[in-house]
Amino acid sequence: MYQQMIFVNLATNDIDASKKFFTELGYTINAQFSDESTASVVISDTIIVMLLSKEKYAQFTKKEIVDSTKSSEVLIALSAESREKVDELVEKAVAAGGSVSGETQDHGFMYGRAFDDLDGHTWEVAWMDPAAIEG
Repeated sequence: MYQQMIFVNLATNDIDASKKFFTELGYTINAQFSDESTASVVISDTIIVMLLSKEKYAQFTKKEIVDSTKSSEVLIALSAESREKVDELVEKAVAAGGSVSGETQDHGFMYGRAFDDLDGHTWEVAWMDPAAIEG
């Protein structure tokens, strides 16, 4: 069966700092699709984040590139396999220079937290009890 992929493209102020940030979260950089203006961050087999310098990003759009520390252009949500993994990823992000975003959401069957990366992009991390999904 064909596995559809998603490529999330984000403008960044500093490719090297962003590469360091995401590798500290446990993700890898695909060197084959990275250069001085682009970093290909492998989140999973089907999720790739393309970090682009603002100059490179501007080659793909005629729209103004937002300052993501002041405006929100996207909320990126990732699943986690447990509540502990939610906390672990957010704690790694903060240790790597990111910041906690918003309040912890704890609904019993669903648990989530969020962080902002170095450029202010918001990443939500959520766990949902498999029994709640099935039932």
